[in-house]
Amino acid sequence: MLKLEDVVTLINLKEIENIEYLVGNKSIILSPIEPYDNLVIEFINELSITLRNHKNIRDYPDIMAFAFWCRSSNIKKIKNSFKENNVTRIGLGLVFHVTPSNVPVNFAFSYIFGLLSGNSNIVRVPSKPFDQIKIICNAIVELFKKNKYKLIKETTSFINYERDDEITGLISLKSDARLIWGGDETISNIKKLPTRSRCIDICFADRYSFSLISSDSILEISDKEMNLLVEGFYNDTYLMDQNACSSPHLIIWLGKNKEDAQNRFWKCLYGLVQKKYDIADIMALDKYLLFCENAIDLEEIREFEQYGNYIYILKLNSLFKDIDNYPGKFGYFFQYDASNLDELSSIINMKYQTLTYHGVDKNDIKDLILEKSLQGIDRIVPVGKALDMDVIWDGYDVIRSLSRIIDVR
Repeated sequence: MLKLEDVVTLINLKEIENIEYLVGNKSIILSPIEPYDNLVIEFINELSITLRNHKNIRDYPDIMAFAFWCRSSNIKKIKNSFKENNVTRIGLGLVFHVTPSNVPVNFAFSYIFGLLSGNSNIVRVPSKPFDQIKIICNAIVELFKKNKYKLIKETTSFINYERDDEITGLISLKSDARLIWGGDETISNIKKLPTRSRCIDICFADRYSFSLISSDSILEISDKEMNLLVEGFYNDTYLMDQNACSSPHLIIWLGKNKEDAQNRFWKCLYGLVQKKYDIADIMALDKYLLFCENAIDLEEIREFEQYGNYIYILKLNSLFKDIDNYPGKFGYFFQYDASNLDELSSIINMKYQTLTYHGVDKNDIKDLILEKSLQGIDRIVPVGKALDMDVIWDGYDVIRSLSRIIDVR
């Protein structure tokens, strides 16, 4: 581990005005190290413990999921899978994280990716006053009071500022890599800003996700298994109001007796959503207006079903190629009855990120992607795992992408 007194490179942000500093320093040091450094793993694990001991942690399932992922046992497992024979890696230098405004905990995952890959980090956190941001930032501030984490503190800066291309541009010119999370327009604007010639951009743009469910399996499982399934589906969708790129918007059914299976699934989900989901009046209005727009624009809608304001189901008579331009929100789903798996290939494009499945062989899905040379679907995970972040995301191996190889022969 590099010692603080050995560091000579300083990234100074003091001259940039209109920045709010939440964590770390206005000036941070540049100290690239090897990925999965032991002190970094220790810090991440202590952050996990701190968050899991927070008195209100059960009110924030997204923080719980983040803290659980940060356990040293999980990080060490990922580290073991990262090992490369006779390959030496080191961080690129400074990573600038531009994180999304609508997913509260994303900034924390992005920061951990930067740490694990051996880099100094400037993280622009969302400007919205999410409780999750305050809780996580406060936990990190407390850990930074410990002398053993002084180097990590000196390589970290969490900042906040209103949208400003000049500020983003100034930081970009100091950066060796940028992790850009956001919509297509946001990413396009940031990529126009000048950077160092070797600066690497990893962009996590607007993506579309869907579910594939076997009706046969739904009719065979027990009530207990059914409750667990819909709870997983609820976590995939309602926890983030369907704002996460990995939250499904389209449900495709395979198998026989689809109507019976669908009735069981949606009714069970409705019972859970009524207990757990608080839908504000403005959210219900937005969802209704979205339905009106879709009903006018889309001739493929054959039937509409709803469970109060909690679940909207737009049943399709066919899949249409630009369905990925029609994301739902607050429990708004398109539904299609497929006769076979091959029907998916007609709509899959590079915008498709996550496919969650139940009762379907994941290898059949993988084979379809390979055989049809599909550009989309980067993740194939069971229902309930859509929001599970990892170092492999959007088809990128993030840690390897944020580090460089020292070729020694």
